[in-house]
Amino acid sequence: MSHPAEPAYWIAQFGRAELPVLARTVAELARMKQDLDRVTTAHLSETVMHDPLMTFKVLRYIQQHRHRSQLVDVTTIAHALMMLGLEPFVAYFSEQPTLEAQLEGDPGALRGALTVASRARHAALYARDWAVLRHDIEVDEVTTAALLHDLAALLLWCCAPGVAVSLETAARQEDATAEAAERAVLGFPLISLQVALAQQWQLPELLCRLMDERHASTPRALNVSLAVGVAHHTAQSWDEAALVEDFTAIGRLLGCGPVGARDRVVRIALQAAAEWQWYGVPPAAALLPASSGLKPQPPQRASAR
Repeated sequence: MSHPAEPAYWIAQFGRAELPVLARTVAELARMKQDLDRVTTAHLSETVMHDPLMTFKVLRYIQQHRHRSQLVDVTTIAHALMMLGLEPFVAYFSEQPTLEAQLEGDPGALRGALTVASRARHAALYARDWAVLRHDIEVDEVTTAALLHDLAALLLWCCAPGVAVSLETAARQEDATAEAAERAVLGFPLISLQVALAQQWQLPELLCRLMDERHASTPRALNVSLAVGVAHHTAQSWDEAALVEDFTAIGRLLGCGPVGARDRVVRIALQAAAEWQWYGVPPAAALLPASSGLKPQPPQRASAR
């Protein structure tokens, strides 16, 4: 089925129904709702930040309901929680449609969407680790930009899984670059849709700038771009040729050299692997060579949702 080769078409398609969130997010919020006295802002913020869809919905809600006197954008979930309050937040956001329910009739699409969500979490954890090491002025902004970078790709799996499959297939073609594959299928680079979506749906301008790797001229934006890149490449294989360039660039950014960069990436990948049940798909660390001595036990199946 043909479609207009312009981001506006897809943004309209994405807006036809309420965005779902991960089933695990809904379950966690339900548990918190039963024992709010023990819930902290840090705990709730970290829960939301496992889920790029919920993170986006919260930031969009804050932007849409900002007071006229509010001159500064809310760019982190922690700040959003401070403005809303824990109890009102849980009351409002605890009832959400879930990604798993929306795609239960299409296991392939569900797996594709969950894989993107897991990869986004990996990117966020990489970005956070490096931002802390760099003494970034606001670590959570960099983390959030990395988490949301692939939102458009995730929404394609939700709303147009056939197109998402075509993108994957085109990207696997020999000598195909990601951008060439995206232009062949969509008619434009996916980052163009991502940035247009973020702007149209009122994501803070700072986050839009940080996630647009076409303008990664600042250390903060470069941090995000490299985190997303290494998350993509390690999700394919730890032998990806592109990882050599990734580790060199990361080592330059952090001042730790390529070997030090790889060590940090592996450590964070193992940390992310411990969270695999949020997504129910194998994490990047499952692809680590057995000879490394670091490969975790592969997940068998997701827990019941």
